[in-house]
Amino acid sequence: MTCRICGAVLPEGAMFCGDCGSSTTATPESRRRPDPRPGDTRIMDEPVHRNSGVISIPVDGVRPTSPITTVDAAVAEARRSVHASPRFVLTFSTGETRTVFGTGLIGRKPLPQPGESFDQLVQIADRTRSVSKTHLEFGEHEGMLWIVDRFSGNGTIVRRPDDGALRCEPGRRYLVPRGSRVELAEQSFTVE
Repeated sequence: MTCRICGAVLPEGAMFCGDCGSSTTATPESRRRPDPRPGDTRIMDEPVHRNSGVISIPVDGVRPTSPITTVDAAVAEARRSVHASPRFVLTFSTGETRTVFGTGLIGRKPLPQPGESFDQLVQIADRTRSVSKTHLEFGEHEGMLWIVDRFSGNGTIVRRPDDGALRCEPGRRYLVPRGSRVELAEQSFTVE
């Protein structure tokens, strides 16, 4: 007898899989959950400023104050290609260190949704399973790291070096300066 979810070999008469915890009657179709993301995807006109100093920016980035011409766009693209994306060193509470750049996902077993693509998938060793499989998304904006909580089960907290703690609202980007600590349930990492 094998588990229909993870394929592990199960002893006769087992009710649950010892590897993934699924019921022996579970099927991949029964394990699918509806998308928890809200249907309202309107972009805010202005960044939301909070007392903590962490800036929440719209998904498409900060809008320019004046229209961009084709020449301006070409110059901006040329500058982007000349300057490599900044790199950030993430030091995890597990002792692991990862250098990241571009975009990526962090979690126990990070997996992009269909149609998504990322530069990196950063896996955290978390035996307590307090960190979600795909806990958060990260990227770069004007030389700073940003993160988005991907509707994780235990949430994400940002602690800036000169400010208090801020619980991240799922689905919203937060800028995280170097020296900050990001808490993912029982695990954490610092940004250098």
